[in-house]
Amino acid sequence: MRAIAAEMAVSETAFLSLSTMQLRWFTPEIEVSLCGHGTLAVAHVLKEQGIYKTGDVLEFKTLSGILTAHLDENSIHLVFPTPMLDMKVSPNIDMLNFLGLAQSNLIAYGQFDNKQIIVIDNESLLNDLSPDFSGLSKLKGRGVLVTAKSDSGVDFVSRYFAPWVGVNEDPVTGSAHCALCVYWSKRLGKFQLKGYQASKRGGFLDVELLNPNQVKLSGQAVTVLSGRMKIA
Repeated sequence: MRAIAAEMAVSETAFLSLSTMQLRWFTPEIEVSLCGHGTLAVAHVLKEQGIYKTGDVLEFKTLSGILTAHLDENSIHLVFPTPMLDMKVSPNIDMLNFLGLAQSNLIAYGQFDNKQIIVIDNESLLNDLSPDFSGLSKLKGRGVLVTAKSDSGVDFVSRYFAPWVGVNEDPVTGSAHCALCVYWSKRLGKFQLKGYQASKRGGFLDVELLNPNQVKLSGQAVTVLSGRMKIA
């Protein structure tokens, strides 16, 4: 599966066993334990192929436990476990430098699932970031999430970088939005939020803090390519 993911050359490739509903995700280099946009894409394909229909609830068996997907007419709703945020982590100065950030830009710095979350004070600065991926990859890490409050019709914006696993920048990162939901829900005092991931491709996600243990992510998908693969 990892070899296929490397050939696909996208941030994550999802693999589903339809008979068992076991779902796994691979970057071009490693298997990951959670992938939000990959899960949404699988649910979309199952609905598009007529295997499931509007109103159905899918249960996927994953390394992160059972993940559910609710199929609405125009959206797919995923329920994920709430990550633990530690916002008392000392900033990694080298990481800031390789991202093109200064300590004066920081509002908060933390960690979730062994990944860094950096909250900055400027949406335009976030959009203009051009990280040194070679430098970042030499540091210890799994991923770094940069976010800022937005005044552009959404509650927050973000970008996610993970050169450690072969993904310089992820287009849209569902699992990261679980952490973003927890942080921004507390900071903005609301349970339902809209975020935009400002990668080159970009993507909107609606997030909701259902309870202290669960986050709901809602979004849409479009099929851009279909085909068959022969495994020799």
